[in-house]
Amino acid sequence: RYTDFKTIDRGGVCLIQSCKDNYLGRIVCHKSLRKEFVKSKEETVRFLREARVTAMLQHPNTIPVYDISRDSEGHYFFTMKLLHGHTLHGIFEKLKRNDDEIGKEFKLNRLLGAFIQVANALDYAHEHGVIHRDIKPMNIALGAYGEVHLIDWGLAKVWHKDRSITETERKETPLSPGANFRLTHSGQLKATPLYMSPEQVSDELNLDARSDIYSMGTVLYEILTLEPMIEGTTITELMDNINKGNFVPPSKRAPDRNIPHQLEEICMKCVQVDPAKRYRKVSDFIDDIREFREESLPA
Repeated sequence: RYTDFKTIDRGGVCLIQSCKDNYLGRIVCHKSLRKEFVKSKEETVRFLREARVTAMLQHPNTIPVYDISRDSEGHYFFTMKLLHGHTLHGIFEKLKRNDDEIGKEFKLNRLLGAFIQVANALDYAHEHGVIHRDIKPMNIALGAYGEVHLIDWGLAKVWHKDRSITETERKETPLSPGANFRLTHSGQLKATPLYMSPEQVSDELNLDARSDIYSMGTVLYEILTLEPMIEGTTITELMDNINKGNFVPPSKRAPDRNIPHQLEEICMKCVQVDPAKRYRKVSDFIDDIREFREESLPA
């Protein structure tokens, strides 16, 4: 059924390819586990979870899943809509390099519009009992025609009684100083270090929507400053800074960017160490960002 494979990306665990679906006559995205992980029970469970949760969440800002099956060697794969465009992380990197084309296309108003679309998808997921747990700029895709998608639901927690996920105890396994803290790590570390909430760092089992809200706050921080909110050279330092709320407010981190005070307040409320001090629901901070855009930015 699938031919003409071309590699798009090799992630930490998965191989992402484009291919032709000869039944329907279209090019699709084909995702599978890399060879070194196909026999891993944990990664297989995570992989199937991503496919099923993504398929379950039928929202304009999530990716349609077309098929899930096994290849000729018995290894799982799934196919989905092929995305074209940029990740939010890629946009940040080009903005930092003063890319004129990207700078003209992705001004603050458009980035906030994309952020709201991601938040809408997240709000929908939370209403359906799903916590993403790996919100980060690399998992936000912006298409050439205004499409915005929240991707990679491989770490999602489903709160439905018969689909809940058993957590494993996180071991203290320090990463090397040169580790890429933007990447989702396989094994015991159940998130991406730079964007983890304090609850994830503490390995709390009863995460709720406010954990994702914290991670969304770190993304908003990066929209405002073009820099990650949390700094640290080792995993221990990074997690300690998350737990203690050690970070520089956006306006002090990037004073030359003239960050609006109202947006900074929204960001800071999202990333409070105490979940009780954050927004209770995604829809609450969506309303605040929309109000800011209507009052402060040109249409």
